[in-house]
Amino acid sequence: MKLVAVSLKNFRGYEQEQWIMFGDLTTVVGRNDAGKSTILEALDIFFGGGVVKADNTDKNVSTSDNYFEISCKFSDLPSKLILDAQAHTSLGAEHLLDADGHLHIRRRWVCTGAKPKEEIHAVCQHPTNEGLNDLIALGNPALKKLAKERLDAATLAAVNKSTNPELRSALWGMQEMVFAETAIPLVKEDGGRIWQKLAAYLPHFALFQSDRKSTDADDEVQEPMKLAIAAALAEETVQGLLTEVVEAVRTRATELATRTHEALAELDPAVAEGLIPDFKSDPRWNSLFSVALQGSNGVAINKRGSGVRRLILVSFFKAEAKRKLEENDKASVIYALEEPETSQHPHNQRILLDSFTAMADAPGTQLILTSHSPGFVSHLPAKSLRYVRKDAATGAPVISEGTEDTWTDLADELGVQPDNRVVVLICVEGPHDVTSLQRLSQALHASDPDKYPNLMTDHRFAFVPQGGGTLKQWVSNRYLMGLGRKEFHLYDGDVQTYREAADEVNARNDGSIALITKRLMMENYLHPDAIHQAVGLQVEFTHRCNVPALVEAASKSTDGFRPMKNNVVKGRLADHGFGKMTAALLDESDPGGEVRSWFEKLSAMARA
Repeated sequence: MKLVAVSLKNFRGYEQEQWIMFGDLTTVVGRNDAGKSTILEALDIFFGGGVVKADNTDKNVSTSDNYFEISCKFSDLPSKLILDAQAHTSLGAEHLLDADGHLHIRRRWVCTGAKPKEEIHAVCQHPTNEGLNDLIALGNPALKKLAKERLDAATLAAVNKSTNPELRSALWGMQEMVFAETAIPLVKEDGGRIWQKLAAYLPHFALFQSDRKSTDADDEVQEPMKLAIAAALAEETVQGLLTEVVEAVRTRATELATRTHEALAELDPAVAEGLIPDFKSDPRWNSLFSVALQGSNGVAINKRGSGVRRLILVSFFKAEAKRKLEENDKASVIYALEEPETSQHPHNQRILLDSFTAMADAPGTQLILTSHSPGFVSHLPAKSLRYVRKDAATGAPVISEGTEDTWTDLADELGVQPDNRVVVLICVEGPHDVTSLQRLSQALHASDPDKYPNLMTDHRFAFVPQGGGTLKQWVSNRYLMGLGRKEFHLYDGDVQTYREAADEVNARNDGSIALITKRLMMENYLHPDAIHQAVGLQVEFTHRCNVPALVEAASKSTDGFRPMKNNVVKGRLADHGFGKMTAALLDESDPGGEVRSWFEKLSAMARA
């Protein structure tokens, strides 16, 4: 399951319900005390991550309500749920999905006692017909009784009366249903069983909080290696083993409870009549295991400095990014990190950014970051940014999605300014083209530093991806495009509209240049050896082949190789494939020198 959005209501500073949308990589940006950490801690409470516990003090102090709510919406849902050996159903069949086809789970904590009492509901488009709007909360005897009253003889005879899903389906099918948004409690009867099954599909959530002062409670020190536990628990094979453990305990415990109930019935039937053996299981596996890195001198990680602990965090994400891409892991994990750039050298921040981007491309992984560092945020995809600020009148947090207006506010808030050293704007199709050109420039610069610029470090050049880029690149686009900077446009030769756009640029006569690649796409300039080194596959291709599609197909047809999706392939080829290119390999793959001519033109434009 994939997290689509979360909403907070009456939770700390969020009195009015507000939704925040999530993608594979989402960064929540804002000033200190704006409400960024509250979002992550709310998610930890929702998923039972164990770092934060729900408390009466979490209720907003201004509200007259006696509760607070944390709601989440999910996509990529399980196709079926097995309630028991005979009862198979699905969320769609039970009418538990919202109008968008998402699973919307609302967890409410009522704060009228010493501790908040939790209620769980599915907010969905559910039948509202009288007598048919609460079927999930009915047990088998009540459903059979209702079926006998409402179904015709033929339908009743055809229904398996021992399975609740079949009884509900028959009752809902007896007349035209009227649907409306309804909160269905997931506590009693099949509602509780459905939630218990769904809980196993929820993403594993790992929150890494920013360092606290030494006077804080014992949980102040978050060991980076706890994320290794979350990643291990999320693996499909491990989940299968844990399910076997739960079922074995369930069988044995229920058997013993039933025997106890039978013995009680012999002693006092009246007392036994009101008791039913009910096995409840919601184990917090992550609290049962631990792993740590010990120094050779016996000093544990949590006794080292914050910079060292954060460096281990960098290493974890670098290793996990590589594993996710190599194994195409299908486990569903959400990593939430507060200010991951804290205490890190700029070089390590760059490693973190690259690792986050790579992990976000891998299936089953979502990353949620918070930050207020302009140097860090400016290198993140602009569309991934969510801006949290306090309303000037009420002081309440306000969440803005990633739009041009938001980016303008963010750039002003963080002080992200265009680099006035920029002489040439390099306009390409998307982020993968940026990485590819940077890697190629490194290879050529290493062979002849005076002739070829290194686009990774040369401040005379700034990239402007047309298909979406980082906040810094958007700022360059917004503020520098109108200031007479020369533009170098490079587009793939597979789209006619690109040729028309190139003709318009070349007709300006302002020193700008637009080129269309002679080959189908950027990946066609890779050497087969570089592809093999990057992804471990041998592929043959021509200048007009779709190379990423060929690599994707090869990954699916090669025995013992984990299949890769197209977006993962493009990311691997852009970073690792072009990263393996040398000047010699480029000369073999591009003997006509087309690629070299691109960088020679760029160098000439920067000098002119």
